[in-house]
Amino acid sequence: MDVRAEIDQLRRARNAVVLAHSYQPGEIQDIADFVGDSLELSRKAGDCEEEVVVFCGVHFMAETAHILSPGKTVLLPEPGAGCPLADTIDGSMLSSFKEHVDVEHAVIYINSPAEAKAESYACCTSANAVDVVRGVPAKRVVFAPDFNLGTFVARAVPEKEILVYRGACRPHAAAEIEDLRAKKVEWPDAEVLVHPETSPGMWEEADHVLGTGGMIDRVSRSSSRRFLIGTEAGMVYRLQTLFPDREFLAAGRIHCPNMKVITLEKVHRSLETLEPRVTLPDGIRARALAAVERMTSVG
Repeated sequence: MDVRAEIDQLRRARNAVVLAHSYQPGEIQDIADFVGDSLELSRKAGDCEEEVVVFCGVHFMAETAHILSPGKTVLLPEPGAGCPLADTIDGSMLSSFKEHVDVEHAVIYINSPAEAKAESYACCTSANAVDVVRGVPAKRVVFAPDFNLGTFVARAVPEKEILVYRGACRPHAAAEIEDLRAKKVEWPDAEVLVHPETSPGMWEEADHVLGTGGMIDRVSRSSSRRFLIGTEAGMVYRLQTLFPDREFLAAGRIHCPNMKVITLEKVHRSLETLEPRVTLPDGIRARALAAVERMTSVG
């Protein structure tokens, strides 16, 4: 069986769109109708006309697609594709943290479960976290769950007091600065782009601290021919695909196993059976929708 051809046939028959995050394996990125970061994929899920959304990412992303498009069938080809960062918080934990620090408004990173989004004022991605926090109508704001990203936001928005929750993306947080320094010696002419989920020490070694969408934009505008990429390794494949005239090298061993569990065979099976579906209780979805819409309304 030619799995790719079968996927194409089923995609048309099911009136489906396949969305893939930039950290997905190359073969999944290749068959997707759209590849992007969390903000781009959230908008695409809400705007697309197709009745079925096949989300090649992790669970919180498929949840967000359902929040925005409750009338569509949202499929996650591997239901076990979770996110350890999202697992560090839930709705009750966020509520308790807000009560503990006596703060009403919380901005929750998209890498979080729907129950936590429902307890927040606004959701955000790494691409728009700074702008979302600036737009909160309060001087004191909780940011959760990623501590490194929250620290980055706090530095960028000194006019507000940011109370940062202590969660972490383990692959990003564990990235070794010495690995990056060694790659800089290997490619001394390279521009260094790192993700804000990495440690502040990594930021100090970088030319730019950017989300994945920001990395693509930076490469498109840069005169550099070589780039060291300090985020999940799947992003290197994405950049190589978009910019075949440039060279890219992973800046460290940043590998998310949860982003690698979806395969072509699982996408095929999901389209064939229209399972596994991602749904939420109506009450949770409705409360989370306001926070997600505030995210998608910010550039």
